[in-house]
Amino acid sequence: MLHQPDYKIFTNCQMCDDRSCASQTLSDQELELLSKSCNEVKFDKGDIILAEGSRTSHIVYLREGLVKEYGKNGLQDEHILQVVKPHSYLGLHSIFSDTNNHYSYAAITPVRVCFIELLVFSQFIKENGLFGYEILSSVCNDSLNNYHRFIDQHQKKIYGKVADALLYFSKVIFGKEEFELPLSRKEIAHMIGTSRESVSKQITGFEQDKIISVDGRNIQILDMERLQNISRVG
Repeated sequence: MLHQPDYKIFTNCQMCDDRSCASQTLSDQELELLSKSCNEVKFDKGDIILAEGSRTSHIVYLREGLVKEYGKNGLQDEHILQVVKPHSYLGLHSIFSDTNNHYSYAAITPVRVCFIELLVFSQFIKENGLFGYEILSSVCNDSLNNYHRFIDQHQKKIYGKVADALLYFSKVIFGKEEFELPLSRKEIAHMIGTSRESVSKQITGFEQDKIISVDGRNIQILDMERLQNISRVG
């Protein structure tokens, strides 16, 4: 659902502990300009932060929480590209293409973000080479990681796809072997291109084989080597 939050002006980017690698390249004068063009907003789980097809007026910096990046096809089926972690920017593709958002972004946990005016953000890219390099690196890394993940999924059977998803959450998103799934079974299906029933059945199969333990959305990987091998052979 769309969220109409009260905007809180974030007035001191120089003192922020959540600055991105890109913003750390900004001068004091640029940080002052950033502070004047930056609004801090909180969203609840399920709120839409940016909607696909809407006009872009701001770049969004994710300070806290997790966000899903997704698009919809002509039949309005949802396809999740990735889960976005804190200290990442949302909507960067619009800078390098046109002024429309090409994906939707929704909070999958409570989140805190900063809305940065697009004109100011674009000015930093044009005038600060190090800032531009960090932003371009971020876009390229996301594109390559998503490309390789989707290519790998296309060639795998359901057990390989679900193994990949669990490893993605364990290694990329949380960096630990015990975690709470941030997506529902249906959303995981939207991410790996299968059905909710297939995801649930395979997770149960991994649990029966003692590869993982499951308690609701809480997952603990018991045999990382076997899970990685399933991912490799697909």
